[in-house]
Amino acid sequence: MARNQRTYDNEYKAQAVKLAQEMGGAKAAKELGIPDGTIYCWVKAFKEGRLSASEASHTPKNALSLNDELIELRKRVKEQDKEIRRLKEENEFLEEASVFFAASRRKSAKNRD
Repeated sequence: MARNQRTYDNEYKAQAVKLAQEMGGAKAAKELGIPDGTIYCWVKAFKEGRLSASEASHTPKNALSLNDELIELRKRVKEQDKEIRRLKEENEFLEEASVFFAASRRKSAKNRD
């Protein structure tokens, strides 16, 4: 049986390692809702140099790009909400048309009999 395996980006892992160093691995894992073994592997990777702690720090340049990304994502959400509204209206229209034509077919079938 396959388990649902979540993936985490390096920034999240680095933040988790920092938290584990501050409060201990088990407490950090419980706080974040991840398995103890997972955070242990991340701490080990950090100690071995395979995971960089610098990925967990936000620089002004990084923060600016995150703000730009946030603005772009909000714009996309707004566009998608508009598209969803349009599709709902079309769907409602088509449902009403379907009911109308079904009733029309039934009426014409009765007239033929």
